[in-house]
Amino acid sequence: MPDTFLLIQMLVLLVVIGAVAGILAGLLGVGGGIVLVFAFFYAFQTLGYDSAQLMQLCLATSLATIIVTSVRSVLGHHKKGAVDWGILRSWAAGIMIGAVLGMLVVAELQSTTLQAIFGVLALTVGLYMGFGKAGWRLADAMPTGIKRAVLSPVVGFLSVLMGIGGGSFGVPLMSLHSVPIHRAVATAAGFGVLIAVPSVVGFLLVELDGPVPPFTIGAVNVPAFAVVIAMTLITTPFGVKLAHAMDPAPLKRVFAVFLVLVALNMLRKAMWG
Repeated sequence: MPDTFLLIQMLVLLVVIGAVAGILAGLLGVGGGIVLVFAFFYAFQTLGYDSAQLMQLCLATSLATIIVTSVRSVLGHHKKGAVDWGILRSWAAGIMIGAVLGMLVVAELQSTTLQAIFGVLALTVGLYMGFGKAGWRLADAMPTGIKRAVLSPVVGFLSVLMGIGGGSFGVPLMSLHSVPIHRAVATAAGFGVLIAVPSVVGFLLVELDGPVPPFTIGAVNVPAFAVVIAMTLITTPFGVKLAHAMDPAPLKRVFAVFLVLVALNMLRKAMWG
């Protein structure tokens, strides 16, 4: 039986993580995954669960939460007619294939390698958030044919390597191809479902070596999943209210700086421990 004090510490940390992730999601439109992965990493490491496969645990648990949040989000956007189901259907197969490939790669890599990958990708996302312009365009329409066949698995693959849904890569991709931002955000929520469901099914079958937190199935920690989902449901509406009460643009830049610093710290830990 796990130590009671350790369980209390774990519960308190998870409550704080879930609350912050929910507020940020509502305030900045940032998917919870990009916050949750490094939050889980530092929390579980602090609790003494550092191992060669710690990042697998963090990525898989983050993706499990995304199943719930993305389904809830896409249904909400659908009621407002904001989801582009044509894009979602045509990109679905490639994204799911990429997600499964990402899960298989993650299952075989060491935690330090995954930290380095996460650091590089998070740095890229942070720089785009900080310096990207709404008016940037690559084309007037979403890619089709061979270009879509290449890009769709890449979106799924990279998202699983970061433990995130469709927002961080899907929204910029669609925005750069002239999809209106509200439609891009709504449709990217659907990307999140396509990424998270097949990858989490695979992660539930993965066996982790080394110490793992109590009540972990495969690579998914059930208490972390449950507490974070409960807290985000409570706190996301507060983030939404804040977003409507103030200009979120400066806060988004602050978060971009925070994300860059976290990414650099992940890279430092990957290289020097």
